Amino acid sequence: MVLFWQPPGFLVQWTPSPFQIAGVAYSCAEQWMMACKARLFNARDVLAQILATADPEQHKRLGRAVPNFNSELWERHSLQVVIHGNYAKFTQNAALRRELVDTGSRLLVEASPHDRVWGIGLAANDPKALDERRWRGTNKLGQALMVVRQLIVEGREPSPPPEKALLQCGG
Repeated sequence: MVLFWQPPGFLVQWTPSPFQIAGVAYSCAEQWMMACKARLFNARDVLAQILATADPEQHKRLGRAVPNFNSELWERHSLQVVIHGNYAKFTQNAALRRELVDTGSRLLVEASPHDRVWGIGLAANDPKALDERRWRGTNKLGQALMVVRQLIVEGREPSPPPEKALLQCGG
């Protein structure tokens, strides 16, 4: 089991890790995720602000301010969005790719005590974090990263490829 949460960890969405998708540069996976959220809800002003800063804290804040947000629609797309962004992050940086692949078949776990959707709702130093049955969250980020790891190991791309996924997000 690999428990992670805050930067500078290589699995963390906020850690600086530049990549490009469809000719657009992203400073980190969080920027990609929030940019897709803004695109999906046609929030062009918010999108421009997200793309104008490399600060993941601002990305998250702006992502929460997307007008006309629909949680059901975001839920349908968010996992694939995160898979695509992390696929680009880990395939465009050889060192990051190696680190991800070197996790082997271990369970990847976002030990965020504050996030019950993308994380497990528990801190890494909480003994319950080591017992999946006691988690308070779904570990969606960990699941996405394990999908990315498997795709890389198998030499496959996510379906659809990231460029087409961007189009599905209105980009």
